Amino acid sequence: MNKLLVLVISSLFFNVSIAQTKAIKITNIKTNKVKIIKENKRIDLKTADGLKIKGKFKIENDNTISIHNNQINLQDITTLKRNSLLSSMVTSGLFIYGGGLVAGLGVIIGVFVDSTAYLLAIPAAGMIYTGIKSPNFSKNYKTDKGWTYEIITISD
Repeated sequence: MNKLLVLVISSLFFNVSIAQTKAIKITNIKTNKVKIIKENKRIDLKTADGLKIKGKFKIENDNTISIHNNQINLQDITTLKRNSLLSSMVTSGLFIYGGGLVAGLGVIIGVFVDSTAYLLAIPAAGMIYTGIKSPNFSKNYKTDKGWTYEIITISD
C-alpha cells in the first residue's frame, strides 16, 4: 500500500513539474524588450482588416490564435494589448460612479442653489459613457512600432 501511495504522489508531482503552457511572445526589434502573455488571458487586438476583438485567447497552432471562435493569424495582427479584467472593472466602475456622483451633485445644487448647476449633467453623461465603453490603459504593442509576435511554449 505504501509503494502504491508513493507511486501515485510521485507521478502527480512529475506531471506538474513538466507541465508546459503556450504563450504569445512580443518582442521589440529595436530595443530587444520582451513581453510574454500566457494562453487564456484577456487581450485586445486589431487586425489589418480593421477587425477589433477582445477576449480570452487560445493558441490553435504555431501561428494562429482563436478568440470567440475567430481564427486570427499572427501576421494579421497590427495592435495587441493586455486587457486585464481587474483594471477594466476598476476604471469603468470609477467612471460610472464618478459620473453618477457629478450628476447627483448637479441636481442637488441646481435645486437648492443655482439652476446653472444643471449643466453638470453634460460632463456626468460623458463620464458615464466612458465608463460603459471601458477604457483600456494598458501598453499597446503595434507592429509599425517594431513589435513582433510569435507563439512559444514555456514551462511552469
